[in-house]
Amino acid sequence: MKQNYFIIVLIFVIFSVISFLTNIINPLIPDVKSGFNLSNALAGMLPFSFFIAYGVMSIPAGILLERTGAKPMLVIPFLMAFLAALGFSLFQTFPVYLVSLFTIGLGMAMLQVTINPLLRSAGGESHFAAYSVLAQLFFGGAGYLGPQLYSYLVGELGNGKELTGITGLLDSITPDAFPWMSLYWVFALVTLLMAALILFSKLPKVELKEDERAGTVTTYWGLMKNKTVILFFFGIFAYVGTEQGVGNWISQFLNVYHDVDPQTMGADTVSRFWAMLTIGCMLGLVLLKLFDCRKVLVVFSSCAIISLTLGLFGSKEVSLIAFPMVGFFASVMWSVIFSLALNSVAEHHGSFSGVLCTGIMGGAIVPFLVGSLADLVGLRLGMALLYVTLGYILSIGLWAKPLINNSTVSLKDLFQSIGKKKTEQR
Repeated sequence: MKQNYFIIVLIFVIFSVISFLTNIINPLIPDVKSGFNLSNALAGMLPFSFFIAYGVMSIPAGILLERTGAKPMLVIPFLMAFLAALGFSLFQTFPVYLVSLFTIGLGMAMLQVTINPLLRSAGGESHFAAYSVLAQLFFGGAGYLGPQLYSYLVGELGNGKELTGITGLLDSITPDAFPWMSLYWVFALVTLLMAALILFSKLPKVELKEDERAGTVTTYWGLMKNKTVILFFFGIFAYVGTEQGVGNWISQFLNVYHDVDPQTMGADTVSRFWAMLTIGCMLGLVLLKLFDCRKVLVVFSSCAIISLTLGLFGSKEVSLIAFPMVGFFASVMWSVIFSLALNSVAEHHGSFSGVLCTGIMGGAIVPFLVGSLADLVGLRLGMALLYVTLGYILSIGLWAKPLINNSTVSLKDLFQSIGKKKTEQR
């Protein structure tokens, strides 16, 4: 299939908004925990409420995509997120917040199920790993901007300063004791604009191949009995659990063990976690064109384990560097695992994508388990649970046997091509 760059760019923008909505939970946990007087386990309910929605919606979303087409499956989730963000902005209680996060999570699950097969179809199977890493670059970039916006808003609002313009408006409609809630007014505006943009855009019709369409109940049942499908399901589960298990607890960890202010340096460290994930994506784009993605996965996951160890047991100065480095080495994991998964089965890629996206609920369960363990044995030992998820990700690089390998270029051919171009220019 000829590459459709309009769809590719649109998907990158959607990835950015998904990240903006998703990863803001990371720096908010200390504020929400203190503001609503929560235990670590209850604070872990924030990512749980969001990511468990993937377990509920991912497979039904695949069926809906087949029946309604792509456009409704892009517009409806943003409208759901708009209503959820608006609801919490108006009714600022912890139960409403959990319902809001769950509703936004349902919408994000619908988006993920829709855009991943479209990216594979629009960009081509052999280039899916590279395009997926590029999408992660946008995802990580938006993840970096979210905590920066959070730090700015909590620094400006609710401190008695006379504000004008947008910040003045936000200050007037946000409780003084909870300046972080202003973010959800911003989310309401962003999601409404995205829904309008997609609704009034003339999208080219994309025909999914037969093996990319959602299947019947029998199809899903057959996939569930496939050992390869189950193994890759847990791969996605482990990756998202790792990403959120680190990202959600960085700020709280630094506050507890190193007395770091969660609204400033803590939020900045979370922001750098996503920034390093973005930088890692750029390096990953190069490495995936030079090396087999399984080798890249083994090396990066090994380095992530080392970085996690330094973050958990190092000094304050070491932790401030090591935790963002976990993001750097996690940068290619989603893309490689997802592409290895889809390229390891011969058919039913649409249904398989729904099964894989169900694994995103790892972002619900792992942070919740970390918080529950933290109440029993302390946050440091609670976060040690991430060694299990990272170890599983490393193992994927050892046992995966894809039917289609990622497209690579040998260094010898690369240098010869560069030399040939220089000769032609002369």
